[in-house]
Amino acid sequence: MSELDEKQRTEFEAAAFRRLVNHLRNRPEVQNIDLMNLAGFCRNCLSNWYADAAKDAGTDLSKDEAREIIYGMPYEDWKCLHQSEASDGQKAAFEENRPKE
Repeated sequence: MSELDEKQRTEFEAAAFRRLVNHLRNRPEVQNIDLMNLAGFCRNCLSNWYADAAKDAGTDLSKDEAREIIYGMPYEDWKCLHQSEASDGQKAAFEENRPKE
C-alpha cells in the first residue's frame, strides 16, 4: 500500500464519513436500535462523535446541531417521519448487547 500523507488521509476519511452519513440518510427504514444491535453504534453515536471532534477543535456544537448535521434535518422531525416503536425483541437484544458501564 502506498503511503498517504496526513492531508490525503484526512480527505479520504472525510469522504468516507460523508458517504456513510449519506447512506444512512437514504436508509431511514434502518432503525437506530437495529444499528446498535448489529454494529454497536447508531446515528446518534455519529452525531456525538462529530460534536466531540468539533469540541476538540475548539468549536462547540449543541447535541441538536450535531444531530441535524448527521440526520440532515432536525432530529425531532426525523423521529416523526421515520422512527418506529422498537419491538420487544429489539429491546431485549439492545439490553443484552449494550455496552457495560
